[in-house]
Formats: sequence, structure tokens, C-alpha cells
Amino acid sequence: MTARINPSILAADFVNMERDLHRIATADLVHVDVMDNHFVPNLTFGPQMAGRIQDVSPIPLDVHLMIDNPEKWAPGYAELGAYSVTFHAESTTDPVSVARRLREIGARAGLALKPGTDVEPYLDLLAEFDQVLVMTVEPGFGGQSFMPETMPKLQALRERVSQTGLDVWLQVDGGISEKTIAIAAEAGADTFVAGSSVFGAENPALAIDTLRREAAAHKHTA
Repeated sequence: MTARINPSILAADFVNMERDLHRIATADLVHVDVMDNHFVPNLTFGPQMAGRIQDVSPIPLDVHLMIDNPEKWAPGYAELGAYSVTFHAESTTDPVSVARRLREIGARAGLALKPGTDVEPYLDLLAEFDQVLVMTVEPGFGGQSFMPETMPKLQALRERVSQTGLDVWLQVDGGISEKTIAIAAEAGADTFVAGSSVFGAENPALAIDTLRREAAAHKHTA
């Protein structure tokens, strides 16, 4: 199981975005947080900014949509060329149709779950997704503390993925550091969003390597 590190640009310097993107060129993907001030109480940016990031980023985009109405807006991010587009289960009544549209365009389709959202209704739908994102903080703001109480949800997902043999990445986002990444990896995560622990480091490339090694050392075993 490969440990993927996706730094979140929510922790980057927005004035020096291109510089910071090149500082994380050794990461697997760059996590792009899109917030609309409706689904979550914060506002970041939309497709125009995501498109410019796509233009200058040395690594592919992992777009995380914390927005209402993904049926309308999610396909546009796939059309920009994003490698992965993740939307929230809580923001749609038909996640399967959204995922299928994203796949038709050519992006990996991801489903995100807030900390309080039950995973059970989605376990039988895993074949429709390429990634499931378990939020380990409440979505909307960076710098929050990791919520270990979300780990049983991650464990249930890992068990089902292992049982079915599906190629579904299990991602965690929120409070990921050298310490907490071990907890998430042991619970079954293989893809990790890290914000301040990467961009706040003196050497982001070294921080990425450290996180990757720590996750690999604690990867889930059946």
C-alpha cells in the first residue's frame, strides 16, 4: 500500500502560490480546497483560480469541493484537467451520478464524508468511486486538531476495500502531522492531506519525505 502525501494549499502563501507549489514538487498531488461560504462557513476560490493552479503546478491537482450543488459545479473542475475531484456526500442526493460524470470526463471521482456522517450507506457504493475522503476535522478551516474518533469509519472502509479488492484510495484530511499520520495509516488510510505540517516547515520537501516514511512505517495490516 503506497503512502501518498497531498499538501493542502489552504496553508500556502496565496500571494506566492506558484513559488509554494514548486516547494512541494516532491509530493504526490496538490490538494486544492474549494469553499463556497454556503456548504462551509468559509470562502476560498473557484474554477478560475483552480485553472491557474493547474497551469503552473508541477504535480497534478486533487480538488476537494466543499460546496453546494456538485451536480452543477464538479464537472467543470474535471474539465480543467484536475486529476481527482472530490465532492461531499452531504451536499448531494445522488453521489453516484456525480461520480459517473466525473469519470466520463476523465477525472478520478472522490466522495468526502464529514466527521459526523455515517459511512454505512456508502459501503455498498464503493465501486462507483476512486477515492473516499474521511474528514478528520470539520471542513471549512485549516489548522484544526485531528479527530481520532473518526478512525472507526476509516477502519470500516479499509475492511470493505480489502474484502472486495477494489482500487479505492482512502484519504484523510485535517490535523495530519508526523504524529497523527501514524494513527490514520494504522486505521487504513493510504492518502494524506497535510497543510501546515508541510507548508509551515522550513523545508517542505523534507517534511513530505518524513510524513511519507512515517505513514509507510505504520501502514494498516489485516
